[in-house]
Amino acid sequence: MTAIVLDIEGTTSSTESVHVGLYAYARPRLGPYLDAHRDDPDVRAALAEIGAATTAETVKVLHGWMDGDVKATPLKTLQGRIWAEGFAAGELTAHFFPDVPPALRAWHAAGHGLAVFSSGSVASQRPWFANTAYGDLSVLIDHWFDTVSAGPKREPTSYARIADTLGDPAGPLFVSDVPAELDAAAAAGWRTAGVRRPGEPNAATSFGPHSVITTFEELEV
Repeated sequence: MTAIVLDIEGTTSSTESVHVGLYAYARPRLGPYLDAHRDDPDVRAALAEIGAATTAETVKVLHGWMDGDVKATPLKTLQGRIWAEGFAAGELTAHFFPDVPPALRAWHAAGHGLAVFSSGSVASQRPWFANTAYGDLSVLIDHWFDTVSAGPKREPTSYARIADTLGDPAGPLFVSDVPAELDAAAAAGWRTAGVRRPGEPNAATSFGPHSVITTFEELEV
């Protein structure tokens, strides 16, 4: 059966729900979280990579990355930890386009392996899929990949690495709203489908040679 690998922002969920909802939740909590978890190995590693001397300077760097939508690993790690706590506390609920949950359930029931590849950390991906208005969707996902575990989303080697992990060297199907990511997947021998959702940042973007869908109901697996 085909392995289906999904992007999140603009694909399964609205970009605004992440860039406005989740970012707004994490922004004021970064400083307190850093001060409370400095002994955590992952937090120490993130702080070392940022290289700032104080919590205030570190937060300034992180806020700058958030404002510029920089896919920096330390930021993604810390955001993911904060969001996971928010979901666990019942303070956050993930947004999904209504066509997505029934499609995920149908593909899973048919025996297709499902995976997520997002620039957001795996620590944030799992609770995002687990805490939705449609129930726990994380139980439908077999594998989780981020830029730490797989590599940059616009590099073909990242998709080759994922294919090896999935045991599908012939090429899974990658679904994303970002043409450059689809190009990288295609270069690695994958099938691709671009998602053009009204109101999303890439709604008017050209997807070149990639097939295009507007809902998951149109996806030919």
